[in-house]
Amino acid sequence: MSESFVGDREDAPLPPHGHEQLPSTGDEQLPLTGERTVPGIPEENYWFRRHEVVYRDLLPRCAERRVLEAGSGEGYGANMIADVAQSVTGLDYDISAVEHVRARYPRVEMLHGNLAELPLDDESVDTVVNFQVIEHLWDQAQFLRECFRVLTPGGELLVSTPNRITFSPGRDTPLNPFHTRELDAAELTELLEEAGFTVALMTGVHHGDRLKSLDAKHGGSFIGAQIDRALAGEPWPDELTRDVEGITVDDFALHEGDIDDSLDLVAVAVKDPVR
Repeated sequence: MSESFVGDREDAPLPPHGHEQLPSTGDEQLPLTGERTVPGIPEENYWFRRHEVVYRDLLPRCAERRVLEAGSGEGYGANMIADVAQSVTGLDYDISAVEHVRARYPRVEMLHGNLAELPLDDESVDTVVNFQVIEHLWDQAQFLRECFRVLTPGGELLVSTPNRITFSPGRDTPLNPFHTRELDAAELTELLEEAGFTVALMTGVHHGDRLKSLDAKHGGSFIGAQIDRALAGEPWPDELTRDVEGITVDDFALHEGDIDDSLDLVAVAVKDPVR
């Protein structure tokens, strides 16, 4: 499983000395842990593309800017940002992910650290990217205050997170055991505003026409069909594997309408310039 059952708990304690994993050479793939998604795995492709579309659509907001990706995971997103940004710094608490990114994506300056206390100076970056991570944090408010601190006046925080209403419907606790708190659009807006941000955009990820057809084909929920097979621990049917492997970013759409029906929330929050 992945995010679906994905992402990293970035405010978890750093690994104790002596227990770090061996450095990555960049050739091997990071393992699926249930806390992050990685490219190149057929059964993971739906979740990977669902994340990738947010990077693609928000990439123009990173152009010619100094960008921090807080919770960079496998690093594919930070590498995409490096195509357009002035500079990209990645931050992750998982030492194996840090070494992997350093080896595989040399354009990314990779730091090992804790999202609850960002190892950056005040007003040192123009954009902070935080995709599919905040739902894993124990102190979400503290993290957002740290984002506000390191951003320059007028800087932007770009956030994506599963929509609680559709991701864990009718539950008091998140479906994903790696999530500490999931949010709906109103709750995410409140957190951002309490940290000092102005929310410039609140939009969401939705299924496009082909994915709606796959929902119907697979008993009403294409997501549910994947989760059921993953939980069963059995080989996937060939047809389901083919359908998942064929998904592209163009099968998803970001739009502001029907925000409570969105799969993932996507917010742009601005640190207003001092007047």
